[in-house]
Amino acid sequence: MSNEQEKINRYYKKYGWEHKTYFNRPHWTRRHFFELLGAGVGGAVLSQRYAKAADVTATGAATKNTARNVIFILLAGAPSHTDTFDFKNVAGTTPASFAPQTLNGVLWPTGILPKLGNSLSDFAIVRSLRSHALVHSLAQTWTQIGRNPAAALGNIAPNIGSVVAIEKDKERTPGQIFPSFLALNSNGGVGAGYLPAVYSPFKVTPSTAGIANTTNPDGQTAFNNRIKLLHSLDDNLRLGEPNGPQQGDYNDFYTAANGMMYNAVVNQTFGYTAADSLRYGNTATGNACLVASQVLRANQGTRFIQITSNDGWDMHQNIYTANVLPAKAKILDDAVSQLLADLKTNGLLSTTMVVMVGEFGRTVGAVTAAGGRDHWPQQFAFFAGGGVKGGRIVGSTNATGSDVADYGWSQNRYVYPEDIEATVYSAMGIDWTTVRHDDPLGRGFEYVPQTGTFPFYPVHELWG
Repeated sequence: MSNEQEKINRYYKKYGWEHKTYFNRPHWTRRHFFELLGAGVGGAVLSQRYAKAADVTATGAATKNTARNVIFILLAGAPSHTDTFDFKNVAGTTPASFAPQTLNGVLWPTGILPKLGNSLSDFAIVRSLRSHALVHSLAQTWTQIGRNPAAALGNIAPNIGSVVAIEKDKERTPGQIFPSFLALNSNGGVGAGYLPAVYSPFKVTPSTAGIANTTNPDGQTAFNNRIKLLHSLDDNLRLGEPNGPQQGDYNDFYTAANGMMYNAVVNQTFGYTAADSLRYGNTATGNACLVASQVLRANQGTRFIQITSNDGWDMHQNIYTANVLPAKAKILDDAVSQLLADLKTNGLLSTTMVVMVGEFGRTVGAVTAAGGRDHWPQQFAFFAGGGVKGGRIVGSTNATGSDVADYGWSQNRYVYPEDIEATVYSAMGIDWTTVRHDDPLGRGFEYVPQTGTFPFYPVHELWG
């Protein structure tokens, strides 16, 4: 362990996190998005609501600026790193069916992740990632906001995707009708925090039918008449926010939903065929990856997509039973490998960064008495596209995978969730040292926390 990491560990031990956990954030669900309309509203395009000018400061950090879009996959429940992306073959424990082979210099479990094994040249793995916490709700939120949820600004911190959305809002064009931030299978995901609600994730559970409630049972003419009546009655209350930002947020909901009504591109993009679903494995995670690919191909303004894999990665018992890790690995293998393949085919992989991470890792070596693996801070992160050099392994762990042997990057310490956040911002051309001075507490909101005992930094080694 480096001297730098020892100093960091001493700091964390002295200043532990003892505040109440906060992991729930406001968001706009599909139900809110459309059922809020009540009798119905109509219109043509999504209006842009640029954030009020905020006083911002930054150091002017040099960003990579190689990605236009981000797909962020959260493996909820925390997969075992040493059985998957930091594979260790444990004698007497690892099933023979995992069929480990060395591919492109990487020991790989070809028996459970064969398709990704064939795609090793398309992605990079960070093996020096370390979680701050071993509580699911706390660590999952930490992963999505890139900071301690129990710290002073934890209650108002936005999702990484909301920061991307507000930063990229000025790049939207009038014809783009999709929300900037889309969340698939992520009903419990973090929202926009203190930022305007228009930058919240639009939460959708993929379906072959696409998005429901995009037409009105009384027909489009009645629909349009009702929106006109609505505007005549309360524009003076909603526009200009005479009674505060909440009414402005509601106006944005109406207007955004309005743009997606009676629009053929919506269900063409969010719907899919049984054959396409089968290509992705015919699973909830696979369907989310399929929709994500279609949404980016449609180029309708979405820049950040969060996908949550709710497939059951919390494997405290019988981890090697056929319907546990082998089955979940197949879901991931089918979905993510096909996502990378389709992004590449459609010319989008070079400009789309795919990030995949859990909230922490799993105990190493032999399994527990229950035949499973418990919570452990060591973990991995997966990166592909958006300028990332495929085939790279950043950092390495010791023989068991319990700790880092070589950090593998410029900061000579563990990689933390805040560093992953900074990496996403740098890829998107967003200065990760930005501080917004419009937060309700008046403390100054740092995009990536920089005021602790050490600064967080992008893992630029991913670019080679």
